[in-house]
Amino acid sequence: MKLSAFPCLSLLILLLFVPAQHAGAGDVLDLEATVKTGLERNHSLQAVREALIGTEYGVRSARGAFGPRLSTSYSYSRLDEPPMVGIDPRTGERIKGSRNVWTMNFNIEQPLFTGFNILSNFERAKLGNEQAESQLSRAELELVLEIQNTFLDLLAARETVRVAEDSLTRLRSHLNRSQSFYDVGLAPRLDVLQAQVDVAQAEQDLISARNGVDNLTAGLNMLLNLPLEQEVFYHGELDFLPFELTLEECRELALRNRPDIFIADKSIQIALKDEKITASTFYPQLGASFNYTRHGDDPGVSGTRHRDASEWRAGVQMQWTLFEWGRTYYAYKQAGQNTRQLMSEYENLLYIVVFEVKSSYLNINESRQRISVARQGIEEAREGYRMAEARYEAQVGTSTDVLDAQARLSEAEANLIRANADYLKALAAIYNAMGRVNINLKN
Repeated sequence: MKLSAFPCLSLLILLLFVPAQHAGAGDVLDLEATVKTGLERNHSLQAVREALIGTEYGVRSARGAFGPRLSTSYSYSRLDEPPMVGIDPRTGERIKGSRNVWTMNFNIEQPLFTGFNILSNFERAKLGNEQAESQLSRAELELVLEIQNTFLDLLAARETVRVAEDSLTRLRSHLNRSQSFYDVGLAPRLDVLQAQVDVAQAEQDLISARNGVDNLTAGLNMLLNLPLEQEVFYHGELDFLPFELTLEECRELALRNRPDIFIADKSIQIALKDEKITASTFYPQLGASFNYTRHGDDPGVSGTRHRDASEWRAGVQMQWTLFEWGRTYYAYKQAGQNTRQLMSEYENLLYIVVFEVKSSYLNINESRQRISVARQGIEEAREGYRMAEARYEAQVGTSTDVLDAQARLSEAEANLIRANADYLKALAAIYNAMGRVNINLKN
């Protein structure tokens, strides 16, 4: 069946001018999907990837220095007077050439020995490429940690909104009860006023909590390179996840996997290559060359009546700088000091890595204990609030007792939210400290 031209043209116009929907619009992303999306779309990470590609070109460029170099030149000169090129043996008259000089030259140069300069530059470029790979790994770790922390903060902020809503519901219920008691003369006006103040404060807290959710959602969109106003639902719960590694196992993994340790090690190796590059001027420089030249008094460089059109030369050259008033020597000593500085920084980095692992491990244990205490505290706060309400309804307790019990319950719920979020953030931190990408925080 043939399609008419008009429907085909209409379909083409529709595809060209109807705006495409942004990737991820209306999606529901859990922690794992959020981290994967960030690793794929984040601009700062893409910049590091581009830098890595640049170092690969640098390796190819350094490799090219091993081969011969081919160059050519073409020139024209006009002399102020014809040059003398000889004397006629028969007449004794001077033979003059042309004032127009055209020259074409081809040159091939091959380095034979450069004091290990070319080799050291090539090895340095390869080390720079390996270092860039480690920098990409470090950037991925940092991005994963930032996304995970923001995601967990968002989950905690949502729980805070829920707690604020529950608190507001309880306070409004108590306000209605206080107003009813006041209307029948069973409670003073002060109880109503205190309840109204607490309701107003709870409403402000709820507004702030909702604004926090909006800010964190926009922050996640930014990290995922999505429009800030795009509606994406980040789904998850502050569930407890077990962590079974020992401190010693964490330390060993960190010393084996941390990208910044690899980066520091490559920096030392690069510095050693810089020492060799600087020391290359201590050695003689040896090279071979071949030159082919054509001359002429016309643009075709086809020679003159008194000179052959072409000539060639081949040779080997050696150049050796014997004395520069200590310039090379002190530059070499400076490069050595830079290497020793990097070695000291490397040793210090190892201590920092071990400290970060231990600190994160201790934070896991602390937040785990806080979760247990917070759960017990919620049970006690709920019972206290229930008893305060019952006593107030029986007119054997005060409104202040109810408001205080409500505040303690809200604080206990907030403590549990913070403990749960801090525990999961401590998990994210220790995986980061170990140099391990764990996008869902599960073992």
